[in-house]
Amino acid sequence: MQFNRILCVFGTRPEAIKIAPLLLEMNKLNPKPNVKVCVTAQHREMLDMVINIFDIKVDYDLDLMKKGQSLHNLTTDVIIGIKEVLYEFKPDLVVVHGDTTTAFSTSLACFYEKIPVAHIEAGLRTNNIYSPWPEELNRQLISRIATFHFAPTENNKESLIEENINPKNIYVTGNTVIDSLFMVMEKIENNSSFKNKLEFDLKRHGIDLVKYKRLILVTLHRRENFGKRLINICNSLKKIASDNPDLCIIYPVHLNPNVQIPVHKILKNIKNIYLTEPLDYTTFIYLMSKSYFILTDSGGIQEEAASFNKPVLIIRDTTERKEAIHAGTAKLIGTEERIIISEVQKFINNENECLQMSNAVNPFGDGRASERIVNSLF
Repeated sequence: MQFNRILCVFGTRPEAIKIAPLLLEMNKLNPKPNVKVCVTAQHREMLDMVINIFDIKVDYDLDLMKKGQSLHNLTTDVIIGIKEVLYEFKPDLVVVHGDTTTAFSTSLACFYEKIPVAHIEAGLRTNNIYSPWPEELNRQLISRIATFHFAPTENNKESLIEENINPKNIYVTGNTVIDSLFMVMEKIENNSSFKNKLEFDLKRHGIDLVKYKRLILVTLHRRENFGKRLINICNSLKKIASDNPDLCIIYPVHLNPNVQIPVHKILKNIKNIYLTEPLDYTTFIYLMSKSYFILTDSGGIQEEAASFNKPVLIIRDTTERKEAIHAGTAKLIGTEERIIISEVQKFINNENECLQMSNAVNPFGDGRASERIVNSLF
């Protein structure tokens, strides 16, 4: 394969984190292809943090984020905005990542123009289109459109084959999020002044890692957890913090008002719960490396945590990353208050159970996914 004009499109912080190492790898090619970056800014502030960290040059910025934006509006805005970029740049390949509305809408726009799509992080499935919503259907539809499918694991490849995707167009590469994580950790470990700055930034957020015996890191942002489920989760965190004053719960709170309002209403002013604004990627990775275990509804964190040998309790009813469950690096616990409290307390009371998960093998790759993707395309 030989592509000369490549457009990489993303719109959220996780997409940027996972595409950044691929952009760096393509930049090593000689001769270099003409690679352009388009951001939709589906998430503006959180996206910009990552763009700055990885020094990504943005060629097209659709700047689509609007207050109270619906999925209907975002989908159509991306399709229309991307159409203009496709007409101007005329790429012979478009790269999208994952399962966002940006990735799906971009893929559909490319289909209308008969431009091939390369799908990074392909083949993840729960097979329930409402969990996670809308991500599960997004990635299924992208798979029907894409020409090239870069699957993190063999299990993802098998899922695609079951859907009659041509095996010749499926490449098992590992996940590029591990590439990014290794890059950042190498920088932290080899630069003491940079590490000191991260610790200073944490203290600026009021977080003192020395003060508490153990740290639990929490992230929650998925739409299906909005409302009653998020209230249940917050109530469980409140109870856990009250029953365990020697541990610290750190929760960088997503900017979405559906998250901000209930979280601050229930968890604000609790002594050993630290609610912060979203942390930049390097600070968050460092905090993850210092945690005892992690509570999350995020997909990417299930992969990143495994690289640090940090157990993950997944606050969802389903996960598309079943490899983490099978490998023993993560456990699916749902969103019921009683069960969350029980499962977290098990880890707090029984260090051996936590240690057993910590020693499980990471199933998500070795940090060379971007290299494998580039070798497959060129």
